[in-house]
Amino acid sequence: MHVAKFNCNGTSKWNKIEHRLFSFISINWKGKPLTSYEVIVNLIANTKTKTGLKVYAVLDERAYQLKRTVSDKEMKLLNIERDAFHGEWNYTIKPRH
Repeated sequence: MHVAKFNCNGTSKWNKIEHRLFSFISINWKGKPLTSYEVIVNLIANTKTKTGLKVYAVLDERAYQLKRTVSDKEMKLLNIERDAFHGEWNYTIKPRH
């Protein structure tokens, strides 16, 4: 099973799974007023395709620290794979080995 996390903006631009799902999610919520997080999560969670894709969605209500600064030491610990095209913008953060 593939899992895509959606941020409160709807989608991240470069997550490949999210990118494929988002067109179906957009079709599902087309013309519906997005009045609350509950409405948004329910519209996402009720997205299905003819080929059998089913989307599962839950609201992440955790509090996250705002404006956190990541130290150079912390950055060096990340396993970042930069894309050949504009690697400063397009990259994948992979699990540490």
